[in-house]
Amino acid sequence: MAKEKKRRSQSAVTAVALTIAGSDSSAGAGVQADLKTFSAFGIYGLTAVTCVVAETPGKVVKIASVSAATVRAQIEMLFESFPIAAIKTGLLYSGEIVAVVASALAERAASGQRLPPLVIDPVMVATSGELLLRDDAITHYEQELFPLASLITPNIDEAAKLSGKSIADLATMQTAGEKLAKKYRVPILLKGGHLRRGHATDLLFYNGRITKFTAPFTRGIRTHGTGCTYSAAIAAGLARGLSLERAVRSAKKFVSATIARHLKWQTSAGTSIYALNHLPKESRG
Repeated sequence: MAKEKKRRSQSAVTAVALTIAGSDSSAGAGVQADLKTFSAFGIYGLTAVTCVVAETPGKVVKIASVSAATVRAQIEMLFESFPIAAIKTGLLYSGEIVAVVASALAERAASGQRLPPLVIDPVMVATSGELLLRDDAITHYEQELFPLASLITPNIDEAAKLSGKSIADLATMQTAGEKLAKKYRVPILLKGGHLRRGHATDLLFYNGRITKFTAPFTRGIRTHGTGCTYSAAIAAGLARGLSLERAVRSAKKFVSATIARHLKWQTSAGTSIYALNHLPKESRG
């Protein structure tokens, strides 16, 4: 009886987080990576799927968009049914979808209902280099969705596009990050892993301060889904009630571990294919 009460109590307090993003057929990025990350943090994950991406690490073959009306229906139904404690967005693909996501969230806030912390990963380009975001989407991001954010998490390529600043090192990262924080008036986490230096260094611009988060850079593997995993882990921390800085610190540690303990297979062509390992240590034999 006591064990049954404990199980009911644990179920009652499980935090819920929502990811609004694309589906990745290889499950290394997108909503699949987000759900694995939420589970690793003990969070119950929900999804609103924006598009379906036929891809494997290093190659995108096709992207099929979900209708904006269907995206809105998913979001509205989930808010009606679950006590959502945090939201993250990933690949939204088109301006129409960015606009409908912003509208659904803004309408909730305007009706007097609390809008949970919102982490925006402005996914624009795949790790393999393929363009994932239509040009019309950026204006909708800047005018409609970014103002609702608790945190925006661009990588250096995305930050360069949004800021108009070339980024080649930590100094130019800081310049671009300061410009974005001033431009959008929300916290910015600028991710520096794509600089491929000895350490992967990220800069958090928040409350007029710059906080640095550093981890060793793992060489020799082609990672896929690190940005999705990172932003999902931050959302998970916020859903658990962590401060923004603590949530970022926890997420940085988690994503670094998923890279370090990566999975590896051989393809039929004899080449190596890698994936982040989201499984907790106790799940691995």
